[in-house]
Amino acid sequence: MLIDKIIGWFSHDISIDLGTANTIVLVKGQGVIINEPSVVAVQNDRYGKNKILAVGQEAKEMVGKTPGSITAVRPMKDGVIADFDMTEKMIRHFIEKAHRRKALIRPRIIVCVPYGLTGVERKAVRESAISAGAREVFLIEEPMAAAIGAGLPVKEPKGSLVVDIGGGTTEIGVISLGGLVISKSLRTAGDKLDMAVVDYVRRKYSLLIGERTGEEIKIQIGSAVSLDEPLSMQVKGRDQVSGLLNSIELTSEDVREAMKETLKEISNALKDVLEQMPPDLAGDIVENGIALTGGGALIRGLDKYLSDIVKLPVYVGDDPLLCVAKGTGKALEEIDVLQQLTYE
Repeated sequence: MLIDKIIGWFSHDISIDLGTANTIVLVKGQGVIINEPSVVAVQNDRYGKNKILAVGQEAKEMVGKTPGSITAVRPMKDGVIADFDMTEKMIRHFIEKAHRRKALIRPRIIVCVPYGLTGVERKAVRESAISAGAREVFLIEEPMAAAIGAGLPVKEPKGSLVVDIGGGTTEIGVISLGGLVISKSLRTAGDKLDMAVVDYVRRKYSLLIGERTGEEIKIQIGSAVSLDEPLSMQVKGRDQVSGLLNSIELTSEDVREAMKETLKEISNALKDVLEQMPPDLAGDIVENGIALTGGGALIRGLDKYLSDIVKLPVYVGDDPLLCVAKGTGKALEEIDVLQQLTYE
């Protein structure tokens, strides 16, 4: 016990938003100190051993451009751990970078996870953090973290509805009195939107592009509704028919058409949650509206698109990319919230 207290004096508690696309790390009292892609670049030597070359932004820049001996790995898939070993190495790298710690100093860590993870998946996240150097690990569910980060009144006897569209999962949650009343996790989110763009360009223009280019197109000209002044950009790739390199001009209307079915899945999931809404909470949602968080909330016109479908006010939360991370950090700072909203 005394040793734990001494360690606690020298260590800083850390919260981690372990996302499919990005990992965000906050240190208690310091705020966000790391916001990097969840990518690890690995080199295979002649003896079959893996050597970590880069983690985060540097590794992401290698995606799709590596020689045969180097692999850029995304250890998280659809919000869960797809590669346990690489996830552990990635978490360890970020902890050491955040903490600048001696080997003996082990921080307490709270990790944000998608709603509805299985017991095996929860155990994998917890063991990854312990193996990476945590002395104690708490887990908080993503819809709750998103609601806290968006500034919703989660402790009050009022219904709040949040839709968090991340890289691997879309999390929809109805929160009241500090708990999740209804929640739904959908493995349709940013990555699926990227692939929808890639597939559309291949089908319509016979141009082969990578997932990274699909993401750039979504960010630069993607829209969920028709724009008064359509956007456009030049897209380069390999012609599927001739095999030669080529470029085309893609418009925001093209991207809207590409993302249409994927966005429809998200809107259908939101309608499912609304249909399960207890009557006493429904009035609160009608009055307060629906908060959009996560990187997907930045898609142009997505709030209007969802509002037109569900006939309720929809708004984008402040700094949507960091809502989940900030909510996880707030839970870490308030120990009573931490104990109520996390589970091991």
